[in-house]
Amino acid sequence: MSARRFLERHPPFQRMEPGALDYLCEQAELAFFPRGKEILGPGDGVAREFFIIEQGQVQSLQVGDVAVTGHAVLSIGVGECFPIGAVTAQRPSTNRYVAASDVSCLVLAAEAVLRLMEMSPEFNAFCTRYIATLLNQSRQQLQLLFSQRASDQQTLNSPLVQVGSRNPVAVPRDTSLRQALETMSQARVGSVAVVDDLGRPRGILTQADLLDRVVLAGADLGQPVDQVMSPDPCCLHEHGCAYDAMLLMAARGIRHVLVVDEEGKLSGVVSERDLFALQRIGLTQIRQAIEHAPDVAGLQQAARDIRQLAFNMLAQGVGAEQLTQFISTLNDALTRRILEQNLVHHDLYGIEWCWLAFGSEGRDEQTFSTDQDNGIIFVCDDFSDREMLKMRLLDFARAVNEDLDRCGFPLCKGNIMASNPQWCLTLEEWQELFGEWIRRPQPEALLNASIFFDFRALYGQTHLADRLRRTLLNHTAENPIFLRAMAVNALAVAPPLGKIRDFVTDLEPEHPGAIDLKKYGARLFVDGARIHALAAGVYHTNTLQRLRQAATRLSLNAEEIDAIIEAFNFIQLLRLRQQQFDGVAGEQGHNLVYPERLNELDRRILKEAFRHARKLQQKLRLDYQAG
Repeated sequence: MSARRFLERHPPFQRMEPGALDYLCEQAELAFFPRGKEILGPGDGVAREFFIIEQGQVQSLQVGDVAVTGHAVLSIGVGECFPIGAVTAQRPSTNRYVAASDVSCLVLAAEAVLRLMEMSPEFNAFCTRYIATLLNQSRQQLQLLFSQRASDQQTLNSPLVQVGSRNPVAVPRDTSLRQALETMSQARVGSVAVVDDLGRPRGILTQADLLDRVVLAGADLGQPVDQVMSPDPCCLHEHGCAYDAMLLMAARGIRHVLVVDEEGKLSGVVSERDLFALQRIGLTQIRQAIEHAPDVAGLQQAARDIRQLAFNMLAQGVGAEQLTQFISTLNDALTRRILEQNLVHHDLYGIEWCWLAFGSEGRDEQTFSTDQDNGIIFVCDDFSDREMLKMRLLDFARAVNEDLDRCGFPLCKGNIMASNPQWCLTLEEWQELFGEWIRRPQPEALLNASIFFDFRALYGQTHLADRLRRTLLNHTAENPIFLRAMAVNALAVAPPLGKIRDFVTDLEPEHPGAIDLKKYGARLFVDGARIHALAAGVYHTNTLQRLRQAATRLSLNAEEIDAIIEAFNFIQLLRLRQQQFDGVAGEQGHNLVYPERLNELDRRILKEAFRHARKLQQKLRLDYQAG
């Protein structure tokens, strides 16, 4: 097989510009290495060559402080490259690369690699943001898969030039209010843009403005429309996408976004209705349905709509971080509505209490499949009234837990729910419990900490949760032994990377050939981020926010943190995909992935994601001398 035909089968080379690929083929030389031969190592000095594996397998051995880390070994195979970081940074390799079998490689001089980065934006992005580049290609493949399933649907990635009205209704700034309203009526639209002499939008008048600014204010219909319009309207460039418009509407609480061309002139308008047609179901419609649902039956439909909206967003290429936050945000709204409905039937007036979310909901990281993890924190100064008060709260919580179950959030098998007396506690009891776990980090205490320390207030007196958070951070700051115990516990589960095979797939006896992406994937990042956040005093519970903030406070390498974040996002994306494709309506989907069934690109990214999980764990080993 020719070098060009080989390269065209593997990312990023398959996407490189023809001229750059020609240059690569001209510069590359074929080299052979027998099994056991060290191809490259730290002792060779500044890396002068870049290797692309054409046949065989190479073992990468990360050499560190042997007393702490030993040698971390992983296997890299056909189509993969090394050493990317050392060549681009013009430094020695930190790893040893040894042929695990007879190996043939395309070898490129470091100078040619740097020249290639100048010639090819695709190759440059690959070298500087390796996993992010691969992840973007994976998303594009996913979109292609969905487009094949539903080729007649536009998506949230559609450019704004293809969405909404291309003949927007607009009037000059000096148009009378009466004329503007007549224009809206004749065109049968819910808004009119107000433009200057050059056609650039300066304001917008919508039906929502009419009640307060015109009808109730008794506005003079003869005055210029710019006296009652909303100035500085939200605008997006026409090459933006529908997803940008949806985010802007959600963030600003608006129903229209104006679209402008290169010169800033009005070229279109995208309404909430347009996005509704795009998605077949809209964010605002779901929120309104939740807020006005009179009973659980109405919320059951809203819960189904949340899943459908999330599915549409997944199909349209929305990233895992945004998607899990959307799911969590809408699930939060649904939970609050259930709490409000049940408060009508349970008299809790005068009681200081707060509903807490734990686990993935507490971290704003809910996927399609999620059960309940919740509790109650309350205040009771009179000890004699405590049990009676607690019984009232437990009755209320039991009704809420049952309604959440009816809406598709199964009762927690471990009974981590507010209806369990163990998790319906006063502020002082929660503080004492957290303190006990930290002072005596036994296995059960560490397990509880991994669940309950990721708490977030959902409803009620949220200052109670803030006080509990301050107590938690103070306790952990004063107990480094606890953080070390958490690190040891986190390191008990290693990324499922094989020394010879790409992956270890025999960890789940009931599912041979599969990897549990929650247990052996997402958990590794979540545990590492939690420990770093507690050490740095970070208030956030979200894994990615914890990593970002802890990176600054603990002086972690920004580029490595970015790569770790991308790796976590890919694990989450795979979980969402598996749950969607393999889930059964009304049942919990699973987190199992079969590497052999993945396409080559996703297998490669998954392996890279696990490598970054291992890097995060190695940081814990070094920081806490653990493992």
